[in-house]
Amino acid sequence: MIGPRTKLGLILVMSPLLLWLTTLIIIPHLDMLYVSLREKVGVRQYEFGFGNYMTFFTEPLYWNTFARTAYMSIMATILTLLIGFPVSYYIAKIAKGRLKMALFLLCLVPFWVSELVRTFGWMILLRETGVISNFLQWSGIVNQPVEMLYNDAAIMVGLVYTSMLFMVVPLVTTLDSLDDSLIEAGYDLGASGFAILKNIVIPHAVPGIVTGSIVVFMLSLGNYLTPILLGGKSSLWFTGMIYSQFITRFNWEQGAAFGFLLLGLSSLIVFVGLKLSGQTLAKTMG
Repeated sequence: MIGPRTKLGLILVMSPLLLWLTTLIIIPHLDMLYVSLREKVGVRQYEFGFGNYMTFFTEPLYWNTFARTAYMSIMATILTLLIGFPVSYYIAKIAKGRLKMALFLLCLVPFWVSELVRTFGWMILLRETGVISNFLQWSGIVNQPVEMLYNDAAIMVGLVYTSMLFMVVPLVTTLDSLDDSLIEAGYDLGASGFAILKNIVIPHAVPGIVTGSIVVFMLSLGNYLTPILLGGKSSLWFTGMIYSQFITRFNWEQGAAFGFLLLGLSSLIVFVGLKLSGQTLAKTMG
């Protein structure tokens, strides 16, 4: 039985979190839901309905843009995992002492500056008069400036770079808890490195893989700066359309509907991914 003092202590401890969730998440989302259900029929005249949501499904540009955004975000998540897993394994199981701390610090350093500054750094590298283009001309590989910005490859580079830390941290945490004796036992029994990776390391790292993938996917799907700056005005990113509805067209009703559709459809994709991987959100967070 929980005593009155314990209940009071629990309430006092949880109250800041509940206050934060209520004032900054629940109330704004309820208000946005209310706005998304309003349909403008005249000057300051509204009717309630699902017309703003139906606009998304009846206009090919909107759902094609979301499908493209979701696809690019999934690809960015896969690439981030493929790059981040070896890095995380080396930091967690191979590097020791100061080297381990130094490598982990190197993963943190880029995030000491804002995402805007990091994205501008890639623009300096990839633009027609940038560092890479000048190096290619200097080395004789090409004989004219090369424009590497404003395409899907540039967007993908930016998304992977921006999200890498959020894949590495959960993977390092998970792999660090793997007992080294299990790996040694696998080698003693004659297993190959690939077999150990497949049957010991990856199964143990599944919670970290799923956690990192969910975070990276949601960050990529909701990213605004990276696709717009590296992909240009024709990048066709769904968050750009949401921004356009709110800021450019002053159509808050349609923008709010797009925001809820982004939340709902992205949650659906995450749910499907958890089912396909045989995981649950509680198991992953646990």
